[in-house]
Amino acid sequence: MASLRRHLAKAGINGFFFLLVVTILTAYLFPEWGAGEGERLVDELTYYGVSLIFFFYGAKISPATLKLGLSNWRLHLWIQSTTFLVFPAIILGCYAVFGQANSLFWLGTFYLAALPSTVSSSVVMVSIARGNLPAAIFNASISSLLGVFITPLWMDLFLSASQADFALWDTVGKLVVQIFLPVGLGFLLHRYLGSWVQRQSRPLKYFDQSVILLIVFSAFSQSFGQNMFAGQNVLGLSFWMLALFLVMLGVMFGVGKWLGFSRPDRITVLFCGSKKSLVQGAVMGKVLFPDPVVFGVVLLPIMVYHTLQLLLGSALAERLGTAKTEPT
Repeated sequence: MASLRRHLAKAGINGFFFLLVVTILTAYLFPEWGAGEGERLVDELTYYGVSLIFFFYGAKISPATLKLGLSNWRLHLWIQSTTFLVFPAIILGCYAVFGQANSLFWLGTFYLAALPSTVSSSVVMVSIARGNLPAAIFNASISSLLGVFITPLWMDLFLSASQADFALWDTVGKLVVQIFLPVGLGFLLHRYLGSWVQRQSRPLKYFDQSVILLIVFSAFSQSFGQNMFAGQNVLGLSFWMLALFLVMLGVMFGVGKWLGFSRPDRITVLFCGSKKSLVQGAVMGKVLFPDPVVFGVVLLPIMVYHTLQLLLGSALAERLGTAKTEPT
């Protein structure tokens, strides 16, 4: 049994993965739990929970690590360009070709493309694959901060093109208060809290996951309650997300090799550039999409992509980590 758990964990199928499945199932069976007083309670808990998540995240960021990472600017520029430019450009191209048959599907897919990279899973997978770990930490940290401003800008562009109302600066202001300021305060207190936060990584991880589960439950229960998933082709969406993830892996590795990056740097590009953050997707989505019924549907592509990047990314990291020769 222990061996089975280890193999499942390596493939990205861990306790949190199963809890996400159970949370969605619960929202489907009992959508009324996320309505009325339950909705207001969850909203209040998640608002302050999100601020605490990013406060502790800021406290973990080491100024020395950030300073060290600045030297490899070509690598960082490509990773951030991929995250915030190449990814959205690919989806915009697909949107232009395939049209607007399902507006919420495209809205969720473009929202996924505009999100920053993950933090913890990118760093862990780069470490397993024997990539450039300091560069991974630097890019994951910077990506999360940039996302507070760049993701709303992209959504403003996309929603404006779709003739939808979007209060850009009001949204950015809310994200600055809820995310950016807590990160900044935590960063300023790194000297005093950094070592404590590192020691408490496990309970803080569980706290982070609990907040995300609450956000997911709230969004999905509202959407299930309003029957918003009727007619949604989840299997087709899964294939689309799989194709998108594989395309991004190919682009990351091919361009990294073309730019002459070393093997550790190419591995860092591969994982940091192809991943998207479920945490920030759930957090920013509550501000960007105030209607929880719509937000549940918009969150679906992110949930599917998150699962795939865990499953395939973990397997790829294990493969690269045990490889004896440099990949071609």
